[in-house]
Amino acid sequence: MAMSVSQMGNIASLSSDLFYDILRRLDGATLASAGCACADFCSISREERIWENACHSLWPSTTREDVRNLITSIGGFRKFYADCYPLIVNKDVPVVQWDNDLEFSEEWAEADYYGDIDEFDSVSPSDFVSIVDIRYKDKAVYSKVIWGIPDSDGFHGWFYNCPFRIDLLRYSDGVNDEAEVTLSVTDGLPPIMSIERERKEGKLWRELRDGIRLSWIVVNRKMKQAANLASWNPLGGQRHWPTDKDFLIRFGSVLPAKDILPCQVVECIIVMKFRVINTEGEGEGIQTTLKLTELSMQLEDMAGAHVNGRNSLLVLKEALSCRRSKNYSEVLESCHLYSKAQSELKEEKMRNESRLDRLCILSGIAAFITFFYCIL
Repeated sequence: MAMSVSQMGNIASLSSDLFYDILRRLDGATLASAGCACADFCSISREERIWENACHSLWPSTTREDVRNLITSIGGFRKFYADCYPLIVNKDVPVVQWDNDLEFSEEWAEADYYGDIDEFDSVSPSDFVSIVDIRYKDKAVYSKVIWGIPDSDGFHGWFYNCPFRIDLLRYSDGVNDEAEVTLSVTDGLPPIMSIERERKEGKLWRELRDGIRLSWIVVNRKMKQAANLASWNPLGGQRHWPTDKDFLIRFGSVLPAKDILPCQVVECIIVMKFRVINTEGEGEGIQTTLKLTELSMQLEDMAGAHVNGRNSLLVLKEALSCRRSKNYSEVLESCHLYSKAQSELKEEKMRNESRLDRLCILSGIAAFITFFYCIL
């Protein structure tokens, strides 16, 4: 935001109240840039009220009193925005290397591997808070806050060893949980004549995929850290799954797991599923309605196995202090590197299994021939 000397002089004659009124209308990224323009802008852009407005416009759930108190306790709205607006980027994906042994290496799977056992004592399910917001075409359609990890009271028992998963729609946060979450033509969805036509054209699917945005912020109250584990934009999806009326959209990120799992990185998979529940009407009066039927998060290792509750808590704790970026292409590159390494792992496993099958067949034939000659 470069300014000439004459422009700076004109600005200097304006009141600070007017400066504040201008800056409070900006989004966070523009506000950060404006703070570098002049001393007055810099001073005002440091005020918590300005950043509180920026957070409220981006994450409607931050308007809740309990969430506002949480954000204040971990450093304030300015810090919260700086932590959660950039997305997690992790390019430290290990290269898949194989030897010539015929046995498939299990070093990439979780199995019974555990890192530092003492480290687990420093993390608890109650340390974490999930702050989730869904937007469609810049309109807020859903917000939810979950304190702690649901159903983890006995985490030294089943939660400790079972696959980690949060099904957000199953748990109440005490705020508007009774209402269904829907999208319709009034929200900007295109009307569809029929499911059969949508199968051919895919117009509704494209509009949903291109317009939906998700933020899943995880806060660790003890560490006073926060990060957005979603990718804002969808990373992939599948229409008509598992029925003709279902749309599945995937978000997520690649999280560090060094000294926690042998694969060193895991994938945070966030699944959002909508179902077509209404296609009534004729002509211009057609009403298309989608219902949110699933919103879940889970962690998977490089072998595609679900990470258990114990290791997931350690991964989440580690993720809140890893690198972030405002450059979305870096986020996509990080996910691409992970997908590539995972594909290579699966392909090599299949090749090794194929070689093992051939070896077993040859061994069986040799054993049969040996037996045959022995009885002659």
